[in-house]
Amino acid sequence: MSGTPEYLLDRPGDRVDPLSEVLTLLDVRAALPSRFEAGGRWALRFERHHHVKVGALLAGRCWLTPEGAEPVLLRPGDCYLLASGRPYTSASDPEVEPVDGHAVFEGVHPGTVRHNVAAGDLEPTILVGGSVTFDETAAALLLDHLPPCVRIGADSHRAQVLRPILELLGEETAGDAPGSMVMREQLTQILFVQALRTLLIADELPGWLGALTDDSVGVALAAIHREPARHWTVAELAAVAGLSRSTFALRFKTLVGLPPLDYLGRWRIRSAARALRSGERTVGSVAAEFGYGSESAFSNAFKRVTGHPPARHRRVAGG
Repeated sequence: MSGTPEYLLDRPGDRVDPLSEVLTLLDVRAALPSRFEAGGRWALRFERHHHVKVGALLAGRCWLTPEGAEPVLLRPGDCYLLASGRPYTSASDPEVEPVDGHAVFEGVHPGTVRHNVAAGDLEPTILVGGSVTFDETAAALLLDHLPPCVRIGADSHRAQVLRPILELLGEETAGDAPGSMVMREQLTQILFVQALRTLLIADELPGWLGALTDDSVGVALAAIHREPARHWTVAELAAVAGLSRSTFALRFKTLVGLPPLDYLGRWRIRSAARALRSGERTVGSVAAEFGYGSESAFSNAFKRVTGHPPARHRRVAGG
């Protein structure tokens, strides 16, 4: 079997974009980003953060140092992504003793935070950025394969594409125009997606994220993502990928880190968790939709993947 089946096409000639499918499932949300201005020698330490921090340096220079990792130097126009959740330090010089960053931001964010700024500072540091969070049941898919700190250099093609976005984000965070809160959140999401795209295009991501762009395994992943309730066999997925069964099974496990049917089972549960998240569906109806023969079989599989039963997930998600 060759070519891409019709169920993988939005219209003739189009291939489903696996990253877009994944980001939809992750339910990406951006918190209101902030603008940080600092002068002289300074350093701020932040404790563990939830999911991902993303932003850009508009002026000056800044060192980002996730705990346990090497410092990363940012120059004007550089974008960054902090994905480990570890404590980290932001500083003009990594040798400066940091103060509590949360205390500096408290009571000021989401307004402009000014730190150690004095009249006449010639080269203040200006950072803009915010937090990006995901649906808890699916977040591990992404976070397990991201490096602790990603820098997108201003001289790279992807950063140049982002230049108008950075200029707009700088303007939106510098003032309080009507609609600025929504604009900031949307622009932060664009920064995040662009950082992921940069990593994928550069082939710098191992594991699941890197597999999304593989010519064969990526097509099979798209098929699973589009039809998680289907009782796929390895032979069917291999045919979608255009490989022999044995070659496909080995390549899939090498790139993704799981055998195809194990990945299918986990993705099916994460998709079911998304259906439960609104709190409007019964566990039984979701179990049936995703191909489970009984509610108990679904509950056992759900608990195995997420660590808790679907009924609890439904209560928590529904508030």
